[in-house]
Parts: sequence; structure tokens; C-alpha cells
Amino acid sequence: MVADDSAAGIVDGSQGLDLSQYDEEQVRLMGEMCILLDENDKAIGAASKKQCHLMENINKGTLHRAFSVFLFNSKNELLLQQRATEKITFPEYYTNTCCSHPLATADELEEDGQIGVKRAAQRKLEHELGIKPEQVPLEKFRYLTRIHYVAPSDGMWGEHEIDYILFVKADVDLDINENEVKSTRYVTMDRLKQLIAEADQTGTKLTPWFKLIDTNFLYKWWASLDDLDALVDHDTIHRLL
Repeated sequence: MVADDSAAGIVDGSQGLDLSQYDEEQVRLMGEMCILLDENDKAIGAASKKQCHLMENINKGTLHRAFSVFLFNSKNELLLQQRATEKITFPEYYTNTCCSHPLATADELEEDGQIGVKRAAQRKLEHELGIKPEQVPLEKFRYLTRIHYVAPSDGMWGEHEIDYILFVKADVDLDINENEVKSTRYVTMDRLKQLIAEADQTGTKLTPWFKLIDTNFLYKWWASLDDLDALVDHDTIHRLL
């Protein structure tokens, strides 16, 4: 499913962009096909990760589907990652456990029960962190809500996403892909609040979607981690623009 470029707001000239200054593997991943959306989260086509993340296209309205996984261990500690230096967008920023995009494939386009997004989350947890699918079975993922946000990374790249928020509680084994992840740590709620409060002083960079989720939702969800039913909202797309 490929969208008409003019309808998607995609700039044709981006196809010839020179990416030679970036990491070879990260450039390869820029060819993956993301799911293009209208503002109500209806799939309207597909475009490459590169096309979706260029600010020249974002400024014309290009919007894609994403997910953010928050993985907690049996102590209710949250696994954070620091994005690798090689990443093209937001390199070395700290963020939640795993953040990426469902692809425009039959398995990950499937919307019933948000199964496509959950499959994508399971795939990327293994790709980035080496977490085996059997440690995070699809039925363990809890879809809470969606946020719609836009954020520049630098003058060229940025994000414009409808982001599905997924919680999962599991004790997992990590085998870090260093091309994706520079470091990881588990944090308690109090420790995360301290890290964020001190971020400017310590020079810690936080991804914009993580800051938005932290500010608006995270702690009430975290406090109810084992009883989230009352906090689930599948109807609202929270516009944090």
C-alpha cells in the first residue's frame, strides 16, 4: 500500500538526499516503510522512514504511526534506554524502553486488538534489546492510549506521530544491539523523577515523546501498574502539539 506522494505531503526531492555522513545500518533502516495516517489514525498509505522523518515533509503534514513500550520488571522498575550515537534522530537521548514504528506489512497493519502494533513492539524489543518474543508474549502487552505530537530533532529530521502507548511487565534477559542502544538502566519512580528534575543540570537529553508521556500520564499509570483497567482510553487521541 503506497500513498500518492502529493496526498501524503511528501516532497519528491527528498529521494535524492545524501545520507553518506550517517551510519550505514541506520541508513538501511531508513528504507523501511512506515504507515501513513490521517489525523484520526486512519491508515492512508505508506512511505519510507526517511520520508516520514524529514522536516520538509513533516511541515507539509506527513504523519505516521508509532509505538512506545514501557517495560517494567517484577519490582515495578522501568527499563530505560539511551539511544545509540549512530541513530539519525535523537542520538544519545534517554527514553523509555523501546520506541519505533509498525511497518506497512500485513501483520503490522492489522488493527483488531492493536495486534499489529504489538507485533511491531515485540519485533523491535528483540532487535534493539535482544529480548526474546517468548519473554514478552503478545498477550502481555497492555495498550493504554495514543498521543499525537510533533518534534524536530535538528534542522533536517524530526517526528510527527500518532504514538501507541504500550505497557508490559516481565523479567527479561537483555542482549543489547549497540547500533541501536548505547546503555540501559532500570529505575524506580522516585529515581526517574530525580533524573528528569536534574536533566538540565546534568546535561541529560530526553526524547520529546518521553517527556510528554512523563509529564502528562506516566506516574498515574505506573502507580496503578497492576490494575490499569480504569486508566485505559482507546477512544482518545491526545493532541500534545
